[in-house]
Amino acid sequence: MSILLAAAAGALAGSAAAALAPDALRGASALRVRRGDLPIALLACVSRLGARLSVARRIAGRAPGDAAQRLTAAGRPGDMGTREWAGIKCATAVAAAVCGVAGAGSLPGRLPLVGLVAAPAAGFMAPEFWLARVVRRRLHAAGRELAPMLDLLQVTIEAGASPGAALGAVGARFKGPLAAEWRAAATAIALGTPHDRALAAVTERLPSPRIRAFADSMRRARRGGLPLGELLARQASAARHEEQIRIRDEAARAGPKIQLVVAFVLVPSVMLIVAAALVAELTAPGVNLTY
Repeated sequence: MSILLAAAAGALAGSAAAALAPDALRGASALRVRRGDLPIALLACVSRLGARLSVARRIAGRAPGDAAQRLTAAGRPGDMGTREWAGIKCATAVAAAVCGVAGAGSLPGRLPLVGLVAAPAAGFMAPEFWLARVVRRRLHAAGRELAPMLDLLQVTIEAGASPGAALGAVGARFKGPLAAEWRAAATAIALGTPHDRALAAVTERLPSPRIRAFADSMRRARRGGLPLGELLARQASAARHEEQIRIRDEAARAGPKIQLVVAFVLVPSVMLIVAAALVAELTAPGVNLTY
């Protein structure tokens, strides 16, 4: 009995650690926005087969225009296009339909019919939720590195570098999604692309208000002859202030979560450890429980 109670306490403590670890490591893993590319690369192989089907072609042809924009904002995971994305959604819908048919027999009443209808619909929409999460994490990572990159960009431009060369030099010192987009913009400018078009491509691949404000500042400085260093300093200060507000909000939301884990997981695990010790003492050989 004591062994069972100790095992249950260990399981609860382990689940508590697993629940608290993501919050503790969130800052360290925020920049790893492309770690989900491996499963998506596998799905992309399946999608390329599904995209050849006529149904996938029709769905891709009728897909809304923002599907390509969402894929672009997600960084094109697995080098997917709209046709491959439609193939993935078809594949997940078929897989969910098969699971729904397999499990419909165990549902009571009219729920099997509801499951048969809801399962493929849920499977078809599940990739959209994943894509929205990837976009959100990518924009979050870009926002985290915006302020230090703007500070370094200001110093580089004030040192005499051109805006295009400064974008490439600053982007080479960072490893996040914003740095990759700045390097791509610098390469495009060096190959003859106008500055405005290169910055518009950055805002298209990173549709964030902060990135859009930075691009607008660069355009205003080029067209109006404004001092670019002062504009970048203001942008960096505003980005740093917004990041501080976001960190405080996350800290405020983390408190209740930690309290719930402590109340429902850690406290019961400690009580089970105490109960296991008491049971071990009471059931030990030679203990006389009669008075």
